[in-house]
Amino acid sequence: MDVSQYLEIFLDETREHLQNLNTEILNLEQDPENEDTVNEIFRAAHSLKGMAGTMGYKRMQTLTHDMENVFSEVRNGTIKIKSHMIDILFQCLDALEEYTTNIQENSDEGTNDNEALIKLLNDCLKPDGAQEETPAPESTAGKPAAAASGGSKWSSIPLDEAQKLVLGEAVKQGKKVYGITVKVQESCILKAARAFLVFKAVEELGEILVSAPSAQDIEDEKFELDFSIIVITDSPLDRVLADIKSVSEIEEAEGAEMTESSPAAEKAEKSKEKSVPAKTETAKASGAENAPAAKTGAAKQEKKSNTKAVGNRTVRVDIEKLDVLMNLVSELIIAKNSLVSATTTQEGRESNAAVDSQIEYLENVTTSLHESVMKVRMVPIESVVNKFPRMIRDLSKKLDKKMDLQMTGEETELDRTVVDEIGDPLMHLLRNSADHGLESAEVRAERGKPEVGSIFLNAYQDGNNVIIEVGDDGNGIDVENVKNKAIERGTVTPEQALNMTDKEIIDLLFLPSFSTAKEVTDVSGRGVGLDVVKSKIETLGGEVEVKTQLGEGSTWIIRLPLTLAIIQALMVEVGGEKYAISLNSVTTLENIAPSDVKLVQSEEVIHLRGSVIPLIRLNEVLDIESTRKENENMIVAIVKKGDKLAGLVVDKLMGQQEIVIKSLGKFVDKTRIISGATILGDGEVALILDANVLI
Repeated sequence: MDVSQYLEIFLDETREHLQNLNTEILNLEQDPENEDTVNEIFRAAHSLKGMAGTMGYKRMQTLTHDMENVFSEVRNGTIKIKSHMIDILFQCLDALEEYTTNIQENSDEGTNDNEALIKLLNDCLKPDGAQEETPAPESTAGKPAAAASGGSKWSSIPLDEAQKLVLGEAVKQGKKVYGITVKVQESCILKAARAFLVFKAVEELGEILVSAPSAQDIEDEKFELDFSIIVITDSPLDRVLADIKSVSEIEEAEGAEMTESSPAAEKAEKSKEKSVPAKTETAKASGAENAPAAKTGAAKQEKKSNTKAVGNRTVRVDIEKLDVLMNLVSELIIAKNSLVSATTTQEGRESNAAVDSQIEYLENVTTSLHESVMKVRMVPIESVVNKFPRMIRDLSKKLDKKMDLQMTGEETELDRTVVDEIGDPLMHLLRNSADHGLESAEVRAERGKPEVGSIFLNAYQDGNNVIIEVGDDGNGIDVENVKNKAIERGTVTPEQALNMTDKEIIDLLFLPSFSTAKEVTDVSGRGVGLDVVKSKIETLGGEVEVKTQLGEGSTWIIRLPLTLAIIQALMVEVGGEKYAISLNSVTTLENIAPSDVKLVQSEEVIHLRGSVIPLIRLNEVLDIESTRKENENMIVAIVKKGDKLAGLVVDKLMGQQEIVIKSLGKFVDKTRIISGATILGDGEVALILDANVLI
């Protein structure tokens, strides 16, 4: 069987299961007695084992099988979760991550058998203080052969009054009633599917009165390797057993004929409530209409159709298909802009109300289509941040500091292209908080702070931006220390340092290879971190700033655009050329008289509503001649970056327009003030100015 076609699905689902295991094992560390958590881990390990076996990845299958064994014993109460087991389980997850990475890169899991890890897992199976003694075999004298091998488990199935009535009626009608125990092979991957085929085979010959475990539990794979059924049929036992054994991956099927005086019937009164019996045609015939329905045959089919109607609400879509869809929407918007331009710029054209109406309708549809495609591309940042609790746990052990990570807003959505890129910057900031930010236990005690350091990651939407805040309640940034380090490295002179504000000094931390760590560790200290954060965030059209208080902590604030593909822009003219400025950056538009321009330290500024705002003459920055006359009032777009404002002087305003950002690639990579280009309605190309870089 060629399974390569399923590789992408396998990788996607494996990562989901691994992340789920990461989260649940962290929960287990906090609450080792939580049965729901144990069951969730068991199910995830079991699913991974099945998927790996289906794909032929034997090493992965073996490791997850042993993890499943451990949690099977935990569920049974044989062993308890200990702290050293949590460390072993996390090592298992790292090994599974390694297998997954190898499979993604080479379609092969590699050659690492992880024997030492598997031995540690198997050691966990030994109960505390247990002596490795071989238990004396239980006497089988006087029992039928089936009972000695576990085949008579059906004899302990409890029956209620309705089922006993059915059983008696069947015997009176001359039908056979068999108790059968079926065992699936240990290597079986899809136990529930095999059980379903067994049920189907038996129902060809008769009716299933009841099963143990219940039909629902069997469907949910909540059983080990065997299950038992009571069958009413006209066929001989050998024929029923032969049909069951014909199902692949069934190791054994054993049974015997039952009568009304069978142990199962006698025990009915003692444990009625435990059974989840099946409704049969025979039950209807005998008037036992109230017997609950089993999840087999027609009932199972009905459940499946209901599930399809309600549950099947999502589909997996290849990212490339979404990119193609976005490009097509982009082209549609460009075509719409062209149509609008063609119908409004022709001189002497008579207005056609019908055409204008249709164009307006087209604009509404394209805007709605764009919004819908954007929503499809939006994914929660949860996929990135849910790996951080594990990272902080590992750092806590490595740095020997007690710390706790609190996260909010994981459901906040961002464009998929942005989410893919923000993982590394956020990881750097969190490691920075853990290593540099939080003080040692002794210092925290002296300052009257809690023993456990607090690190937080908060995300929320703010207009057309998403804000992500990463911070801690640690030491904060020592501005004097940063200043001295900068002077020592020759980054600034002592004279320059005297005139620098605290914010300017803190901004030095974003320079490449700048670090205040006294020694290099494998966590940090190489000066690779904050420069990576800044460059990556700015590449995404965002910005990063820091707020800090010495002795109280720091907060790093990342502001990101919701999307990088289609934006609302302010269209302007400078020197006869058209330019676009993202509307997110623009706060107000001002009409400024030349006499209102003042000089501060030889730089042009304007005084506007209590703020002194520096002017940036775009014609000078872009090296083109302005078309504005000297004595004319200036059109100034006030733009904002964090808490900084600047006024961009333009020649003309063209208005607001929805534009499609086209990357310039490597053709124009010398100037950072141009962040891309867009195609206008008349076919002209307009460059997009990056207000952040200009400021």
